[in-house]
Amino acid sequence: MRLVWKSLDKMRCLRKRSTIPFLGFLITFLLFLNLYIEDGYVLEGDKRQLRETSVHPSSSERYVHTFRDLSNFSGSINVTYRYLAGTPLNRKKYLTIGLSSVKRKRGNYLLETIKSIFDQSSYEELKEIVVVVHLADFDLAWCENLVQEITRKFAHHIIAGRLLVIQAPEEYYPSLDGLKRNYNDPEDRVRFRSKQNVDYAFLLNFCTNLSHFYMMLEDDVRCSRNFLTGLKKVITSREGSYWVMLEFSKLGYIGKLYHSRDLPRLAHFLLMFYQEMPCDWLLIHFRGLLAQKDVIRFKPSLFQHMGYYSSYKGAENKLKDDDFEEDSIDIPDNPPASLYTNINVFENYDATKAYSTVDEYFWGKPPSTGDFFVIVFNKSTKISKIKIVTGSDDRQNDILHHGALEVGEKLVGTKKGKQCSSYITLGEFKNGNIEVQDVDHKIAFDIECVRIVVTACQKEWLIIRSISLWTTQPPSQ
Repeated sequence: MRLVWKSLDKMRCLRKRSTIPFLGFLITFLLFLNLYIEDGYVLEGDKRQLRETSVHPSSSERYVHTFRDLSNFSGSINVTYRYLAGTPLNRKKYLTIGLSSVKRKRGNYLLETIKSIFDQSSYEELKEIVVVVHLADFDLAWCENLVQEITRKFAHHIIAGRLLVIQAPEEYYPSLDGLKRNYNDPEDRVRFRSKQNVDYAFLLNFCTNLSHFYMMLEDDVRCSRNFLTGLKKVITSREGSYWVMLEFSKLGYIGKLYHSRDLPRLAHFLLMFYQEMPCDWLLIHFRGLLAQKDVIRFKPSLFQHMGYYSSYKGAENKLKDDDFEEDSIDIPDNPPASLYTNINVFENYDATKAYSTVDEYFWGKPPSTGDFFVIVFNKSTKISKIKIVTGSDDRQNDILHHGALEVGEKLVGTKKGKQCSSYITLGEFKNGNIEVQDVDHKIAFDIECVRIVVTACQKEWLIIRSISLWTTQPPSQ
């Protein structure tokens, strides 16, 4: 029944215990092959929308199909899902939120997580999300009881198409016996994390065509208020830049955002290497192979781990994200722009890092009077608030000791790049920081440039930790 998967398992057993070099080579080869592979391997059945059916393929046929699926990272995996509650809508949403849940020995937080997602979203935000819960436990009685609770508590969301509960049947899973014990993990731990990889792969596969973006959460999470608005601001601010995964929590597989178009490859990737390492380690390899070298994580975190007991053996898990803010989320808009400075940049702490809400910063050598740091917007805009913070917790003297904040118009080209020919001063830095409210009421023109000007030499280096801009929303919004 599991002939193909067992054959693959035997082949894997022939590899050396030191798997990392081989795994890196194999992953690179498969991703490279995918860039050139023809679409001829896509099964005709995979092109049809997934649907519930009472007819299941034979075991041998099913695993042959799965093996062929793995040769084409752009196609869906041939799985027939059970719909336990709700059905997909025909219209694509903005964001799918995926949760995979299993029975825990101690405590269950799934209902609280679902409630937090809906309670922390406005009516307008609810129109743009769909939550997909994959009940990945093979105890059907437990699943049935949980579905009844979900249906009772969230019936209106199910009817509105905002909540789906699904299950990938056990017969679609590869063998979870005799797995490789990498990193000296005990056998039951290897089984748990390997199954979890497959759980996530099937969930990702199901969600591929539901929305434009996909957010992975765990089943014991609470959300910040209006988290979708925060996500949209970040996505908008990164228009034109390449990314594979954006992170809105520093913990586990919580708050990881993808383009939905990348889900088929990620699902295949987790299936191919399901027994090699935990999912959060595999994710690092995945984004790296797709040419996103660095972590792109945003502060404040939008999601917080709330579970006290782990889904693995009910062990205590007290991990908390200290960057999480539940009620004071005010993520800046930071409209698309180019950044220029004549301050001598240290190593790779370049100007763009001050303008991102990612946990990074600009770092320059001691500036002189007249040195500048300028932001040139792609198009003129109305700004309501500007906040700039310099220095850092461990380098508290690397602040801008003497400086001014200016906004400008009348964009012109110069040898040093684009600049504005006319500026108005908004204020002076105090203790390395400045915040100006109601900019749109103080400035009559649409702003094309924001400039920091050094007004006196300093011996200390300069860290610009964050530049945060909030735009004025049009009346229709």
